[in-house]
Amino acid sequence: MTSDDSNARSWLRLAFLRYLDGARPSGASGWVPHVAPVVTQAAAGGGHWAARHRQRALAEWAGAAGFGLVAWGLGTEAPTPAEVREDMQRQLRDLARALGKEGPATTGTETHEPPPVLAHVLRLTGRVSPVAWMVIGVPWRLRHPRRLTVLAIATEAPTVVVYGLQAARAVQRRRPRMAAGSALVAVGSVARLRAASAEPLRLR
Repeated sequence: MTSDDSNARSWLRLAFLRYLDGARPSGASGWVPHVAPVVTQAAAGGGHWAARHRQRALAEWAGAAGFGLVAWGLGTEAPTPAEVREDMQRQLRDLARALGKEGPATTGTETHEPPPVLAHVLRLTGRVSPVAWMVIGVPWRLRHPRRLTVLAIATEAPTVVVYGLQAARAVQRRRPRMAAGSALVAVGSVARLRAASAEPLRLR
């Protein structure tokens, strides 16, 4: 049982590190999820500035700048999807060997493509959902959080933790743009909470 738990933790750690590293987007649709947060937070910052909520505006713009730097880093510092797959397969083989297990003989040579209909649905979802979240996200960010609450902290906490870890990982991998951008995203989330405390929104 202990060995199985250790193996599971090793696999999860490898998958999480791969998630933190990211991959260079391919095609226009691949860039949409990375550009959408920049537009969303920049627009929300403009709305807050117009409403004289200076701290909220600066917090949103910090996040927008952070996401912009992360996108720039993904385009210039991150490996391509093909390189990610190749590196992931190599690491999986090395991990399996270290755990005393031999991977399948075809590891690294097989490719698994989704059915054409499913692939089309996935591409369409990848293009539409970020735009939909952008349209919904701007008015939502203009109204929330109204004030500093436990729910507001719980909402921002995952962003702070994940992007804080991503910043540390990018420093370790010598990716300065991704490191600075991830740190700014985390700082922006913390700044949103501070702004919610200093500039509570009134119910209309």
